[in-house]
Amino acid sequence: MAKGDDALARKRSRVRRKRMRSSENAVSARVAGIIASKRRRKSGKRRGCEGMCFSLPTPEDPFNDRHGKKRKGDDDDDDVDGPAGDASAKKKNKKDSIAKKKPARDAAANGKSKPLPETEREKDGAEYDRPSKFLVVCLNAIRDAAASEDGGGGGIHDTGSWGVELWNCCSAAPPTDVLDTSGLCATREQTAWLVSTACDIVARKEKLGVVVSCPFLLYLVPSQENAVQVRSICKPLKSLGIHSVSLHPGASIEHQMSGLKSCEPEFLISTPERLLELVALKAIDISGVSMLVIDGLKCFMDLNAGDKLCSIRDAILSSPQITIFSDPSDRSVAALATKLLHGRKIRRLCTNDSVTSRSAFVTQKIHICPRKDQKAPKVKQILEQILTNHAKKTAKVLLVAASNHEAQHLSSSLKLQNCTVTDDSHDNSFTICSSVGLINVLVKDWESMTATNFEDFDTVLVADLPPSVDEYTDVLTGASRHVVVGEVHCIFSSADAPLAKPLSQVLTSCGQVVPEFLRKLASS
Repeated sequence: MAKGDDALARKRSRVRRKRMRSSENAVSARVAGIIASKRRRKSGKRRGCEGMCFSLPTPEDPFNDRHGKKRKGDDDDDDVDGPAGDASAKKKNKKDSIAKKKPARDAAANGKSKPLPETEREKDGAEYDRPSKFLVVCLNAIRDAAASEDGGGGGIHDTGSWGVELWNCCSAAPPTDVLDTSGLCATREQTAWLVSTACDIVARKEKLGVVVSCPFLLYLVPSQENAVQVRSICKPLKSLGIHSVSLHPGASIEHQMSGLKSCEPEFLISTPERLLELVALKAIDISGVSMLVIDGLKCFMDLNAGDKLCSIRDAILSSPQITIFSDPSDRSVAALATKLLHGRKIRRLCTNDSVTSRSAFVTQKIHICPRKDQKAPKVKQILEQILTNHAKKTAKVLLVAASNHEAQHLSSSLKLQNCTVTDDSHDNSFTICSSVGLINVLVKDWESMTATNFEDFDTVLVADLPPSVDEYTDVLTGASRHVVVGEVHCIFSSADAPLAKPLSQVLTSCGQVVPEFLRKLASS
C-alpha cells in the first residue's frame, strides 16, 4: 500500500534530523532548539506526539512543551494568589536563573571554562582548521536580509579571501590581532564576515560545552548612525540564536539599562561614551569580552575619543582578539593603534591591492649616495641609526643587494664601532650586538627575493635599487605585515636616476616626503 504524504514527511524529517546530528558541523543544542521553536511557531503546528496529549496549552506553556507537568517549585507558587503573587513568583524564578548563570559568567570572566575530555579537546583542535557550515548560514542570512531591504548584499561572498584570512586570525590559538587599512570604516561585507566569524566561534565553543561570556563581541562605533547600521547587519542572526544590542546616545540611558537587565546579548554595538556610562553604573560587565572591534580609528581621533578607547581596552580583563579598521592616509593614528594593541603581533589585511593601503604606516626614507664605493659606509650609518631607534629591542632587518657578490661583500665589510658582528657566510646573515640592542640582519639579492618570505621583517634596507620600481613596491607592500609601524630605507645613487620619477610618484601616493634632490631629478 502506498504511503501517505504525512508518513513521507515524517520519514524525511527523521532522515534530516539524523544527518544533522551526525554532521561534524552541526549547530549547538541551544541554537537547534531556537530554530525548531521558530519553525513550529511559523507553521502553527504542534508535534505529532502532542496531538495525543490530553493536556491543553496554558499561558505559562503556550506550546504545551511540559505536557501538563509542573516544574519544581510550582507547588509553592500555587499558594500565591493574585497578580502580586505572580509577580513575586516570576521574580523568584528570575533570581534563581541569574544565580545559576552567575558562576558560569564569573568563570568565563576569569578565563576559566568547563573541563573537557581529551577526545573533545583533540576534536576541538581538528575542527578549527576551516570555517564551518554555520558560518555560511550566517553569511547567507545577512545577504538575504540585505537583498530584501535594498537589493544589496550580493558582494558578501566576493570578499571571501579576506574573510577567510580574518577567520584564521580570530580562530587561531592564541588569536592574532588584525589591522585593516582598506578605508575609513568597515564595509557591510567586512562587518558581515566579522560577525559571522564570531557566530562560528560561539557555536563551536557551545557545542564543546565551553562557557561563553556575554557579551562575546564588543563592536565600537563612532556615532549613532554607525551603530544602527551595524545593528541592522546583525539583526538577521537573531533567528539563529545570536542576540545583539546597540547602545548609543539616541535612546535614554534608563531605557537601555532596563533592556540590558532583561537579556544577555552575545554581541554589543556601542559608542565609547555611552558604554563607559553604563559600565560606571554597573549596568553591563565587559571584563570577559573575547573579541573587540574598533571601527574607524580615525573618526574616533577626530572626536577626541582616544582616551575613552584606551579606558575600554583596560576594562577588559581578558586578552581579547582586537580588530581595527583605520584610514591609511593619516599616519597619526599609528601611535594610538600601537597603544591599543599593546605591541602584540598583528596581521595586516586589505580588501584592495593599492600601494597606499598595503603600505600604510610604513615610513619610507630615501638616502643619497653619490658614489658606489661609499655605499658600504652608508649602510653602516643606517644600521647604527636603526640600532639606536630600536634600543633594548631585537630588530630583524632585511638587507637587499644587487647581486650575490654584492651581498657577500656587504656581509664581510660591515664592522661597526663598539659592536660585535657575528658573520654566517653560509646563510649570508649576521648579528650585530652592542650594549644598546641587537640586530639580526639577513642579506639577500634581488634574484633570491622571490623565494624569501619578508613579511616578518619590520625594517628593510634596500642597498641597491632594482631595475624596475615594481619590484621595490613589492617589497614595500609585502614587508611589515605583523607590526603596526614599519620602515623601508633606500639608498639612491647616481646610477638610479631613471627611477627618480616613478619612485617620487610612489612616495607621493603614499603620503611620504619626497627629498629635494629626488624632486629635482624627477623634474629634469
